[in-house]
Amino acid sequence: MADRARRRTYAALRVPNFRLFFAGQSVSLVGTWMQIIGQSWLVLELSGSGTVLGAVTALQFLPMLLGGPYGGLLADRSDKRRLLLATQSTLAVLALLLGLLTVTHAVRLWMVVVFAVALGVVNAVDSPTRQTFVPEIVGPGMLRNAVSLNSVMVNAARTLGPALAGVLIAGAGVGVCFLANAASFVAVLLALCLMRTEQLMPTVAVVRGRGQLAEGLRYVRGTAGLWVPLTMMALVGTLAFEFQVVLPLLARVTLHGGARTYGFLTSAMGLGAVAGGLTVAARGRVGVVPAAVAAAGFGAALVVAAAVTWLPGELAALACAGFSSTAFLATCNTTLQLISAPAFRGRVMALWSVTFLGSTPVGGPVVGAVAQHLGPRAGLALGAAACLAAAALGLLALPLIPRRQRRFDSENGENDAHDDEGERPVGTDPKGGP
Repeated sequence: MADRARRRTYAALRVPNFRLFFAGQSVSLVGTWMQIIGQSWLVLELSGSGTVLGAVTALQFLPMLLGGPYGGLLADRSDKRRLLLATQSTLAVLALLLGLLTVTHAVRLWMVVVFAVALGVVNAVDSPTRQTFVPEIVGPGMLRNAVSLNSVMVNAARTLGPALAGVLIAGAGVGVCFLANAASFVAVLLALCLMRTEQLMPTVAVVRGRGQLAEGLRYVRGTAGLWVPLTMMALVGTLAFEFQVVLPLLARVTLHGGARTYGFLTSAMGLGAVAGGLTVAARGRVGVVPAAVAAAGFGAALVVAAAVTWLPGELAALACAGFSSTAFLATCNTTLQLISAPAFRGRVMALWSVTFLGSTPVGGPVVGAVAQHLGPRAGLALGAAACLAAAALGLLALPLIPRRQRRFDSENGENDAHDDEGERPVGTDPKGGP
């Protein structure tokens, strides 16, 4: 029984190309989290303001908000592996340049802003491309498992990356974090180059045409199983996932700590998220109901995090928040990918990236201002309210959603998300066409 559960938990890793992708991303994402911590700390060093930190974070994700749908359309039109080679190479160069400017003490706040915006532009294409490349590697039957394992990987990196960043910032300076991130991209580029392309399952590229962005929006608007989780993600992504803004202030202002305390807080969330990802990977249920339950759990954990007054309790609460946040993200992500038609998947996942990452230009300044003027705990409480509102929305919208999209077994892939009793199957045009 235990052996069967273990095989189910790690099923996607039996696919050779996914093992390469997983290994490369595992190394690269540690560097990414080191850069995230380094950039937040550098902005605080240069400005000393939580409001400025929120504004810089917002500017970094503004390109995702404005250009994310077009990035998804590029993913639908392109060979995703080749597009990832281009975006990941560009991200490596940007990290290298920022690192060199920082270690030579030439960096200024305006330069950090420029690099933040440039990273945002590249990520507007890279994020939906990476999301939609996973089904081409593993197929729909293993998608939930692969997405959950990716969540484990991301959050293991969130545990290790901030801890390493805290040590490096204290011992060698913040610029080394950026240089380490630049070096980490070698792993993911090598993995992409070594993949066996004949084993991939690429979707047919969408032929360039007029009105394709609007067509994707109409498709989502006509499918309740898509727009409901996207709206839930918009609420949570805007106000609950602004940890780049809240946690540095929580470490510095509330807990009177430094970069290491910040690293501990972020790592605690990462440890909880790893446990949550492994739990989710062993289960097959996705849909709006599991997403709503996870959102409620995330909100409850943030309520506790906002209330506790000592570091060990804060670490435990953030670990619980990490657990439930991973369950929410993995469930929503897989639900969207299984319900959406392959021809629209890039545009649907671009909207996912917009609601998750692109919402930061709205939420970052709001949460930053609240945390600056009312305290970091108020910022956490605002995120908790958003999670609970998202859970309520998901449950209240259930009558609009076909029964098999409310909760279904992801192991059966896209076929299990079809409407009931002869209704239009999910993945077809909202007007009834193929």
